[in-house]
Amino acid sequence: MPKLYTWAEAISFCGTMIDRGWVTVAERQGCVLGFLARDGAEVCALYLAPGACGQGAGKALLDAAKAAAPRLILRTFAANTRAQKFYRREGFAETGRGGGADNEEGLPDIAYEWRAIREAAA
Repeated sequence: MPKLYTWAEAISFCGTMIDRGWVTVAERQGCVLGFLARDGAEVCALYLAPGACGQGAGKALLDAAKAAAPRLILRTFAANTRAQKFYRREGFAETGRGGGADNEEGLPDIAYEWRAIREAAA
């Protein structure tokens, strides 16, 4: 991925997301494993620390977001096949593809959506 921002700019943006109440953090034994930032239905960011993949932190963060919203949308880069598999496994369906004109990185991406299954009224 191209480097678009300085470290200070990235930290500042994370602070903005935290201040807005968008961020949920996954931790184990005092160590941060990752975070998810959500603005309404939009999952703006889901990042895991190096070595945290495959330990359930991403699923736990996504499950918490699903519990808080009946619908979630997100985008991931087309080159990130691991994320694509994860989102499909978690019930997200592809809703579109972009060539990179609509993201800052200029990279092809894929849009996904998840909707809660509503149980039929008894």
